Amino acid sequence: MLENQILLKGKSVIKIEGNAVLKLIESLDQNFVKTVNLIAGSKGRVVFSGMGKSGIIARKIVATLNSTGTAALFMHPTDALHGDLGMVRQEDIAFLISKSGNTEELCQLAPMLKRIGVKIIGMLGNVSSQLAKECDIVLNVSVKEEACPYDVAPTASTTASLVMGDAVAIALLELRGFTVEDFALLHPGGSLGKRLSLKIEEIMIKGNDIPVVNEKASLKDTILQITSKRLGTTCVINNEGILSGIVTDGDLRRLLEKTLEIKNIKAEDVMTRKPKTISKTLLASFALQQLEKFNITSLIVIDKENKPEGIVHLHDLVKLGLQKR
Repeated sequence: MLENQILLKGKSVIKIEGNAVLKLIESLDQNFVKTVNLIAGSKGRVVFSGMGKSGIIARKIVATLNSTGTAALFMHPTDALHGDLGMVRQEDIAFLISKSGNTEELCQLAPMLKRIGVKIIGMLGNVSSQLAKECDIVLNVSVKEEACPYDVAPTASTTASLVMGDAVAIALLELRGFTVEDFALLHPGGSLGKRLSLKIEEIMIKGNDIPVVNEKASLKDTILQITSKRLGTTCVINNEGILSGIVTDGDLRRLLEKTLEIKNIKAEDVMTRKPKTISKTLLASFALQQLEKFNITSLIVIDKENKPEGIVHLHDLVKLGLQKR
């Protein structure tokens, strides 16, 4: 196959699947509203089931629902018929996915679910199928054609089902008033969770590890403090412990470029006044934004009295994986 033909085929597949997704807009009706309201009003879980590729799509929708505040699980239809049906409770909702609507295992499973008393939602490619008759609500995900030239490999149909699942999940998210804070609670791990939940007070350098000198400290003592704490900087405070400024490696280099007569120089003579500061109650991700915005490596964390109580360093934030990828 020539390169041009390969490109044309790729574009054709994307066009077919894109059209299948757009056609869902026409299919969306009151059954979608009923689906969202039914799940939102349920005290149970949403139990998804599907065979083959539909099962894979079901697992992805389950993951999306769980991450956005709707309890969901996947039950393989074959395993359900051999004992796993015991995981389903009357207060649950069954969500069956099938392109044909005649998947044998799901058609056998549906009456069993009805015996338990659960409501059944079908996400089906054939709304006149056997399975459609067993469902309380049917979501139409039929497609005009598959991207597969032989119409055997599910492509456009699985994409349509996946998008419909996303539509349900996001509608539920907004209906329930699911917030960024709620999302963070469900995503404590990884860079995403950290960006959404990690506070500055949890990661800042504090206590005896904070480099601090009095504004009257000699340049030698200032350099020793910067060197010993290994942050490339030190806070400068007055006699009341209130922040006066900051001295960095860069400040020292610029000083030495001007003069070598440093014997009588004090910290206040070389410090940068009004340094960038931050509150410990803010998100660590915000600290990273500030550091990048001002092109600096450290932020001083101050309390209500403008006294230093910590330092946030760029390297620590990067190590935590807070940078967006």
